[in-house]
Amino acid sequence: MTDATPETRSAELRHDFKTAEPRWQAEWERRGCFTVPDVPDGTKPKYYVLEMFPYPSGKIHMGHVRNYTLGDVVARYKRARGHQVMHPMGWDAFGLPAENAARERGIHPGTWTYQNIANMRAELQRMGLSLEWAREFATCDPEYYGQQQKLFLDFYRAGLVERKESWVNWDPVDGTVLANEQVIDGRGWRSGALVEKKKLSQWFFSITKYAPDLLEALEKLDRWPERVKLMQANWIGRSEGARVRFKLAEAVAGLEDEVEVFTTRPDTLYGMSFLAVAAEHPLAAAAGAKDPGAAEFIAECRRMGTSEAAIEQAEKRGYDTGFRVAHPFLPGVTFPVWIANFVLMEYGTGAIFGCPAHDERDFEFATKYGLAITQVVRPPEEGAAVTLPFTDPGVAVNSGPLDGLPTAEAKRAAIARLEESGQGTGVVNWRLRDWGVSRQRYWGCPIPFIHCEACGVVPVPDDQLPVKLPEDVDFSKPGNPLDNHPSWKHVACPSCGKDAVRETDTCDTFVDSSWYFARFCSPRAALPVTRAAVDAWLPVDQYIGGIEHAILHLLYSRFFTRGMRDTGHLELAEPFAGLFTQGMVTHESYKGADGRWLYPEEVEFSLAVDGSRSATVKGSKEPVTIGRVEAMSKSKRNTVDPGAIIDKYGADTARWFILSDNPPERDMEWTEAGVAGAYRFSQRLYRLVAGALPGLAPAGDLAEGAADEARKLRQVTHRTIAAVTEALESFGFNVAVARIHEFANAIAESAETGPAKREALETIARLISPMMPHLAEELWSLLRPGEAKLVAELPWPEADPALLRAETLTLAVQVLGKLRGTIEVPVDADEATIFALAEAEENVARSIAGRSIRKRIHVPGRVVNFVV
Repeated sequence: MTDATPETRSAELRHDFKTAEPRWQAEWERRGCFTVPDVPDGTKPKYYVLEMFPYPSGKIHMGHVRNYTLGDVVARYKRARGHQVMHPMGWDAFGLPAENAARERGIHPGTWTYQNIANMRAELQRMGLSLEWAREFATCDPEYYGQQQKLFLDFYRAGLVERKESWVNWDPVDGTVLANEQVIDGRGWRSGALVEKKKLSQWFFSITKYAPDLLEALEKLDRWPERVKLMQANWIGRSEGARVRFKLAEAVAGLEDEVEVFTTRPDTLYGMSFLAVAAEHPLAAAAGAKDPGAAEFIAECRRMGTSEAAIEQAEKRGYDTGFRVAHPFLPGVTFPVWIANFVLMEYGTGAIFGCPAHDERDFEFATKYGLAITQVVRPPEEGAAVTLPFTDPGVAVNSGPLDGLPTAEAKRAAIARLEESGQGTGVVNWRLRDWGVSRQRYWGCPIPFIHCEACGVVPVPDDQLPVKLPEDVDFSKPGNPLDNHPSWKHVACPSCGKDAVRETDTCDTFVDSSWYFARFCSPRAALPVTRAAVDAWLPVDQYIGGIEHAILHLLYSRFFTRGMRDTGHLELAEPFAGLFTQGMVTHESYKGADGRWLYPEEVEFSLAVDGSRSATVKGSKEPVTIGRVEAMSKSKRNTVDPGAIIDKYGADTARWFILSDNPPERDMEWTEAGVAGAYRFSQRLYRLVAGALPGLAPAGDLAEGAADEARKLRQVTHRTIAAVTEALESFGFNVAVARIHEFANAIAESAETGPAKREALETIARLISPMMPHLAEELWSLLRPGEAKLVAELPWPEADPALLRAETLTLAVQVLGKLRGTIEVPVDADEATIFALAEAEENVARSIAGRSIRKRIHVPGRVVNFVV
């Protein structure tokens, strides 16, 4: 770019984002640019864009900025492409952090939550997101959770809700159930108390009824990441195997005479060396009743976390009960029954048979306790070396009638023998378990049931919904405040009128987020959903959120949609047609000399001659250690406040940088230099337009037969339209940003001053609108003062196919198959012209000088080759 350009001459022109951004936000709101009806009018195709809604923690972070910017680009682009776009926002507002705030600050959870919502709403609105705020709700609104209670009762009547006993992690100090992830080193994550295993009556959603459908339907989700589908498939966990019945060698008082085990490897039964049961298994209880050592070991197991990660990491330990079981295939042979800390009652039958030679966990256990290890599978290659445990498929050995059979055949043969002898059955098993939704918390959706001594468990009548949370709660006592409330739970039984008590458990907060996308379609309806609205808007066309929700939230939402279908609330099974999982926002971390973590704004840097960086605490000489780039987290203080970025650079700059750095599915590093560069580009675009206004051709049709310079600029303009359109269609937002940078350079360098220049400037204003919407409106208002429509109301630019066609093409020129140069030829050049140009190319001419050309070869559009 030379000093003579209008852009340079207008260097004093600056975009005042501080006044422009709120002005355009107010104008979008005034015109209702982003408002759609509950039922689309059918004049345009519908498009539903949704980002996973946030928890109202009080402040937005850069993860929010990235997530909602991605969704907003999609929403604005699809709106411009002629779709009727619904793009709502709400709040996933129940949960433990609010209760902790109530305890720590002496404030009601609702007060804390709604204050946080107000703060975060204001911050999100500053980003210029094209959200329809009229659809906003929080899951802690009685209007929302009351409808959820109706759904709960509908599911109950449809057989999708069950109350049953289950083993849970119990914190005796807090008096509540803990999720596996809340048990750390055997202690409650908040109280630090030793966690106990306790059997409680809990409410469950019968998600297992849909296990086959949930698995099979994954294949049809062609706009979901393969990684997410694989994670869900593994979680659902279909496996074929056998249920094997092991007879007890001696009778145990009060118990049946056999123990049932599910196994996916019945072909390895001849390698058995022990049977292991969970600490909660009836055989374990029988052992504990007669043996204090067994009782102590059971108590120890109950103090462990029950997550798979905790089990895998823990040392495999066990206790010999003294009981024995008979082998199903080997008459007279028995094996010991152990209680093992790695067997879970909620998986399978709570019992396993151990084949140490072919299972890593069993091998570790058998090695520790000196149990037999017998190889019964060898590698497929005869004589191949094997290191135990050998866990791959192979060929059966040391297995009597199974010997010589490949693993798959050996499995079938073993099942046939079990069924023939009546000692087992071939079955399909599922890893998925029913969803326990009971939580002993105040700040959650009350489960709408009443317990009556005479009538049992009674649903709350519809005309008594919602069951609202009481306002006057006391958090000073341990346990569930609803259970401790003096009056809230005491009611009359709806069936008999006698004294009864409410259910004091509240719903797992995953329930709240499992159907919110459907409520957005008709958020003020007197029913959970309006059928016409959900049938018109669902499925969500584009759902956006973090990979951390790949399993539970997405799987629960898929279950809930099926449940709502089967209870008549909607007609589809899959809630999200398209899913995009964005990467995290990362940043360097900084540590002071005393080991404390520092915020980026507390650090200043210096650059050495050799290019290396060093850092000190701002305003002092204290050295700072510059750590690695990692995900932003409060604990390491490597976060950047979006509000401060918007104050300094504007929302458009933050949005542009978020989109420009990396493909959106990858992690991106937030840097001050990067955001400053994005800000400079926004100012450059403003100068490019404002500086060109004097003498710019008036708006209107472009004249035919434009001059060569004008035609070149028009070609760049329309090729950029095509490239940006293609990039936005495929989530290539960083590619779109790069094409717009190139376009800005081309405009600045072009000598064209006529209508083609105006077309280029108007086009760039419209192309940036999904990404930098405020600047787009500002540029459009400069180019088209008094124009009736905003950029947000304009259709997307269309590329002229005639201007996309290349006028020349590049051909490689070879001599004897070796590349010697390239030539530019007109697309319609004949072969004689092409050969002449190729022979005249400097390097080619040198290569063939003094030699006769025996053959000329032309591969159209690709290469010319001379054989000499």
